[in-house]
Amino acid sequence: MRYWLMKSEPDTFGIDDLAAAPKQTTSWEGVRNFQARNMLRDDMQAGDLAFFYHSSCPEPGIAGVVEVVRSGYPDASAWNARSPYHDPKSLENKPLWYTVDVRLKQRARQLLPLAVLREHATQQLDGLLLLRRGNRLSITPVDRAHWKFILSLLR
Repeated sequence: MRYWLMKSEPDTFGIDDLAAAPKQTTSWEGVRNFQARNMLRDDMQAGDLAFFYHSSCPEPGIAGVVEVVRSGYPDASAWNARSPYHDPKSLENKPLWYTVDVRLKQRARQLLPLAVLREHATQQLDGLLLLRRGNRLSITPVDRAHWKFILSLLR
């Protein structure tokens, strides 16, 4: 099992949207960065866990935990001309973009703010990619020690 952090803007798709989805499950569509795409396509597997992180909002932070319930497969939103994630360069027989399906596992009792995570940046969370200056990837791996420590902050 691997651990991840997956960012989403809550006004586009937040933890409340996932909680309201059928079976609290959805595809994590719309990733349009090749490095993040490669993780979706090649590395994320059913059974992996991820922090659901609200980004680009007044108070960014971890809103909950999701489980990957379907490994990487082509992101059909790239083929939908009406989708904001449409990409005419992605073809059904040669897809550029991938997604995974995630299911809500646990909502945080309250948002774990980025500011609190930063308080631990030089000790328990040293090396956490989310805290690295300039990191803008929407999906990042999280090592086991960081995962366990962040979970302790969520409780």
